[in-house]
Amino acid sequence: MKTITKFQHKKVLVLGLAKSGVSAASLLHNLGAFVTVNDRKPLSENPEAQNLLEQGIKVICGCHPIELLDEGFEFIVKNPGIPYSNPLVDGAIKKGIPIYTEVELAYLISDAPIIGITGTNGKTTTTTLIHEILTTDQQDALIAGNIGKVASQVVQEAKEDSVVVMELSSFQLMGVDEFCPHIAVWTNLYDAHLDYHGTKEEYAKAKANMIKKQTPEDFLIVNGDQEELIELISPSKAQKIYFSTKKKDEDGAYVENGELYFQGEKIMKVSDIVLPGAHNLENILAAVAAVKLSGVRNESIRKVLTSFSGVKHRTQFVRELHGRKFYNDSKATNTLATKVALSAFCQPTILLAGGLDRGNGFDDLIPYFDHVKALITFGETAPKLIETAKRAGLKIIQHVDTVEQAVPEAFKHSEAGDIILLSPACASWDQFKTFEQRGDIFIDAVHKLD
Repeated sequence: MKTITKFQHKKVLVLGLAKSGVSAASLLHNLGAFVTVNDRKPLSENPEAQNLLEQGIKVICGCHPIELLDEGFEFIVKNPGIPYSNPLVDGAIKKGIPIYTEVELAYLISDAPIIGITGTNGKTTTTTLIHEILTTDQQDALIAGNIGKVASQVVQEAKEDSVVVMELSSFQLMGVDEFCPHIAVWTNLYDAHLDYHGTKEEYAKAKANMIKKQTPEDFLIVNGDQEELIELISPSKAQKIYFSTKKKDEDGAYVENGELYFQGEKIMKVSDIVLPGAHNLENILAAVAAVKLSGVRNESIRKVLTSFSGVKHRTQFVRELHGRKFYNDSKATNTLATKVALSAFCQPTILLAGGLDRGNGFDDLIPYFDHVKALITFGETAPKLIETAKRAGLKIIQHVDTVEQAVPEAFKHSEAGDIILLSPACASWDQFKTFEQRGDIFIDAVHKLD
């Protein structure tokens, strides 16, 4: 960990706790800053804030008082989930107070180079693949960021010969200034989080913060099949490496005649890759480019790609039973994600879908129902999904109350060679606390079948 003086004797407000805020507050305190923590949750219900108080850190809980801006803070470190429309944040912007997220702190103190991964889809799978391959190749790789491990905490464990593989959301990247990964991976760009960013342009601008400080000594790996993205990154000074499933680029990662290549070097047969779907092939190409730039042996790549069956809750292979293959895609909380999941398969598929009703329809799924033989639906959106399935001409449509009931019902309507896919196309909050809980219940139900 680097010793920096940027925050020494400076007044810093840490706004919002959760894991990232706790780590940021403790780190800043250790770097010599005068830290104040402000969290909406009352102190009596806030053990994290109580622990920080015991460290000698000033804590204000229960609300975000606008009067805090009168205390002369020189920096604010903001939880990524707090919107910039928050009155306290908006007031700080008007006062010209720099607002960071904790990934900026992570970069400033990291001894190790960083591989940063962002994009609308595929971030977690690509990040996990890069980490798995580096680790298999006996490199000291640490995984961090939006994937659930707090970056500013992980980098404190890193050494100069380590590498930190960091998943980065647009929320996190809005709050960086000096942040500069040695290798940046941008998987793709679609409309997302417009309720937070307002427009796609602002969303893309936030993502682009990952690459704005890169130099000609750094690398930028980007989706070569997205012209909009290629144009967006054109001002970058980094060495650009493109990946594509559609065209050959001798300087990048690509597929030709059923083989996966990087910069003209054959890596492996695509047919030997376990992870299904064209979208995952893009993630794989991006990951291969990143690890090859990191000096990984092809043997290590092949070892991972012939065994890696997916990140949990993201088109995750669960088991095969009597010729049926079960996949858990509980992370599919919107129709775009479910379309991607359905596109990953050509076999007859029984789709399990439903959840929180956000007011949207599901007719955009109809073109992807050509190989769906049955729909098992549950949750608030069941009536809408049933109508969609009828318009699509599905013959088998079943309504059940729970995911637990959906699994044996799907199995009843399946036969050998079928795919049974949980891809809800809806958020989980009508019946579950999280999509992870929904996916775990699906997995348990699958393993109860015999």
